[in-house]
Amino acid sequence: MASRSSHRPVETVETAFDIVDTLKRTEGGGVSELADELGLAKSTVHRHLKTLESRGLVVQEGNSYHLSTWFLDYGVHVRNRHPLYDLAKPKVDELADVTDEKVWCVVEEHGMGVHVYGAQGRHSVKTHARIGKRTPLHQYAAGKAILASLPDERVESIRERYGLSAKTAQTITDREELFEQLETIRERGYAFNREESVTGVHAVGAPIEDETGTAIGALSVAGPANRLRGDVMTDELPELLLGATNEIEINLAHS
Repeated sequence: MASRSSHRPVETVETAFDIVDTLKRTEGGGVSELADELGLAKSTVHRHLKTLESRGLVVQEGNSYHLSTWFLDYGVHVRNRHPLYDLAKPKVDELADVTDEKVWCVVEEHGMGVHVYGAQGRHSVKTHARIGKRTPLHQYAAGKAILASLPDERVESIRERYGLSAKTAQTITDREELFEQLETIRERGYAFNREESVTGVHAVGAPIEDETGTAIGALSVAGPANRLRGDVMTDELPELLLGATNEIEINLAHS
């Protein structure tokens, strides 16, 4: 049986990842800046930076350190090994071409949504979403579609861990409202996002489920609220998404 100490975090590893996270968030920094940001001694930060640099994970530019392109290699590797990426990519491209809007494939990991692939239609608008971005699942259509496929106990554990933070004034922040909406999503098979993640932007999301009925990801179409409304929002886009996700599910089952 593993001892209690075997489950304790390794402080030096945690410190290294805190530095990496801070370099990403601040887009680089010097030893003094990082030490102040993290509440660490300059000597500790310097030692970690030099270790990371020796392994090729950071680069020094003048007095500042930045993450290196090693992380790009890691990210591409992780994305490409996901079973959904190769199957979803052509359907995402096709949906973007048909709808002229922004289309995303999202997966769940550690209770967060991760954007693994996206395609832009001719009239798509820019939002804060990007490949690799981790987002609370309750804030957007693809995330709610994933949550709706999970058991209530799993949804509750995610809520307890991350809370229900608001991205806009329309974001669901009430537990009961979230669970009521998830039940509706289960019944109809797709989710709506009405300015819940970006003001002025609507989206529709549908889950991609495995043979057990659990979502391993979701597709979404997002666009300006003045275009994604009425029958386009409630009928046309759901029909397109459900057709695409069903095709992916069939290919997934026989891959």
